[in-house]
Amino acid sequence: MRNNIMKILSVLLIIGLINACGKGEKENSSGKVEITFWHGMMASSVPALNDLIKKFEELHPHIKVSAQTIPNGDAGIQKIMTSLQSKTTPDVSWIYADYMEDLVLSDAIYPMDEFINGENGITKEDLEDIYQSLRTYASWKGTLYSLPMEATNLALIYNKDMFKAAGLDPEKPPKTWDELYEFSKKLTLDKNKDGNFEQVGFFVPVFPSSGSRNGWMVWQFRPFIWQAGGEIIEADQSKVIFDSKEAVSALSLWQKLFKEQKLSTFTSDFDMAFVSKQLAMAMDGPWSLPRYKDLMKNLNWAFAPLPAGPAKQATIVGGEYLAIFKQSKHPQEAWEFIKWIISPEAQAQWAMSSGYLPIRRAVAKIPEFQKYLSENPNYKVFVDQMEVGQAERSIDYGGMQITRYLGEAIEHVTLGDGDPKAELNKSAAKSNKLLKEHKK
Repeated sequence: MRNNIMKILSVLLIIGLINACGKGEKENSSGKVEITFWHGMMASSVPALNDLIKKFEELHPHIKVSAQTIPNGDAGIQKIMTSLQSKTTPDVSWIYADYMEDLVLSDAIYPMDEFINGENGITKEDLEDIYQSLRTYASWKGTLYSLPMEATNLALIYNKDMFKAAGLDPEKPPKTWDELYEFSKKLTLDKNKDGNFEQVGFFVPVFPSSGSRNGWMVWQFRPFIWQAGGEIIEADQSKVIFDSKEAVSALSLWQKLFKEQKLSTFTSDFDMAFVSKQLAMAMDGPWSLPRYKDLMKNLNWAFAPLPAGPAKQATIVGGEYLAIFKQSKHPQEAWEFIKWIISPEAQAQWAMSSGYLPIRRAVAKIPEFQKYLSENPNYKVFVDQMEVGQAERSIDYGGMQITRYLGEAIEHVTLGDGDPKAELNKSAAKSNKLLKEHKK
């Protein structure tokens, strides 16, 4: 990935020189300061985002926010790096934790302390009210370079009617790995006895490691490593440890579920399979709740916590983060936008309309949000799971490439015939070589 980015930077060097004058002051015809905001929001959440921006503009009539959608994954960071060289960066962009290393090393974004400790800053109490796991993701090597816009985690979605038909209690979803496997077997059916499964028990999210969904695959695999008691990398960043016996047990479970359910011939659009009653269980996040209200109105479904592994119960906490670019001509207005979005009131509005989770604890004290939780039990599953939510340990160097290497192991074991231990060992060796090269 880094090589690709360097190629882009080299090719665009001339463009950067041509545009060396930079962007001019950006104001619209009404004289308002206009800030550009890039995001990777899924289509179903855009209406909620537009409502959020509208509210901000009403409260800040001197600022207009121009929101633009950009791709996710590798394509997203490439677009950002391209804009950096052509001096066409946004004022604010929604970024992933994996982007942080490249943006900081390119001197592209401000450290957040510059705004937090300024005249229009926020208090230490406000900052510490944000979940620690999210502040960890928003940082690079201990320095805060962004702030979270929302929180997410993964839970288990399941079809209650399919449970009942299989002789399973629809009010008792699987609570352990063993139950997840046993329930999956009972829910996987070859109805016409032709050797193919018309109904699958549990969707294992496997995608090509060379594609844009590799990071999404690895993100969903991480909780299984933690549930087994393992980690991705040593706390001191000295080496990756996703080749441990705990990680091997996690990948072995994925392999068994993937192979026995013949998922290599199953659709990758798990939500459509769920709607069409071809799938009984899958992992998903709160961001899907707004569209599921209509999409699944004829299904009897629910969310439940992820099953616990041999060591513990765990889910992955994530989200997207807002960074201010140094090329911005209006960094203070960009900060005003971020500062408002992280306020408890804005977070409550955003959470209730988008399906994402609030980033700070103070939101739970807002009566309207408390009422929303009582009326939306599926959403409450995700909020409650924040108590067992876990942050990924930061990978300060080569994070995107190391994610690719781990994805290769998952792909070779599931789509191929690789041995879990052998493939994880190979990927770990390549990852540790990369880490050593960075330390030279």
